[in-house]
Amino acid sequence: MNLKLPLFILGLVFGLNTIVQAQRIGYVDTDYILTRVPEYAQAQRQLDNLSKEWEDEISALLQEVDALTQSFNAERVLLTEEMQNERQDEIKKKSKQAKELQRKYFGPDGELFKKRQELVKPLQDQVFTAVQEVAQKRKLDIVLDKAGAITFLYGSDKIDYSDEVLERLGIR
Repeated sequence: MNLKLPLFILGLVFGLNTIVQAQRIGYVDTDYILTRVPEYAQAQRQLDNLSKEWEDEISALLQEVDALTQSFNAERVLLTEEMQNERQDEIKKKSKQAKELQRKYFGPDGELFKKRQELVKPLQDQVFTAVQEVAQKRKLDIVLDKAGAITFLYGSDKIDYSDEVLERLGIR
């Protein structure tokens, strides 16, 4: 009975070791790969320009709201109650318009998200396909993405296949 537990633990350790050794693991760095894809840099610039343009448009609307608010506060004592209500309604309307525009452009299903899907997703799909091809060629069981949420304490260059993925994409 006393010998069964140590033998079980020893068997478990050697069994896990065999399972771990049977796995062929490699990693790629998709950030490294994508920054070397010229189309990706071009898509990023296009997205940055659109984002800046839309931010400026929203900012101009918010400045208009601020100017209307300041003007209202300065003239409030001179305005009738009806005129005050009209001005406040105008300020609320402009403020709401700015929020709607912000949601339209930058919301979860906004224009920026759609444009990113249109421009970047095909490139990501190409990288994913190249990673799969490299993994199959190298007979890898697992390929990790160093750029993602996985934290590496150590990664041997022998198992970094990022450059090979770039070659598969025709980029070097």
